[in-house]
Amino acid sequence: MNRVRGIGGIFFKARDPQALREWYSWHLGIKLEEWGGSVMFTNTGEKGPGYQIWSIFDSTTEYFEPGTANFMINYRVDDLRALLQVLKEEGCLVDERIEES
Repeated sequence: MNRVRGIGGIFFKARDPQALREWYSWHLGIKLEEWGGSVMFTNTGEKGPGYQIWSIFDSTTEYFEPGTANFMINYRVDDLRALLQVLKEEGCLVDERIEES
């Protein structure tokens, strides 16, 4: 079974997310969308064109829970439900929340 085939998104927390967004926009040229993050398109990879989401959250967000890290990486997989089942069988703690887009 193929497991991870790419990155879908990178998210991290900041004490002042707006100031940090502006820094990344000004100094690194990251184009920000109205919702505060960025969609970064790519045309490379074996599965063809795609995109990654990049976004900064407020340090008090509960969105990353039950995790306690200050960052979150979403991975692209071919069959999420099958992979989650395999991870459970291998003894991994798996969050039951699934978001699809």
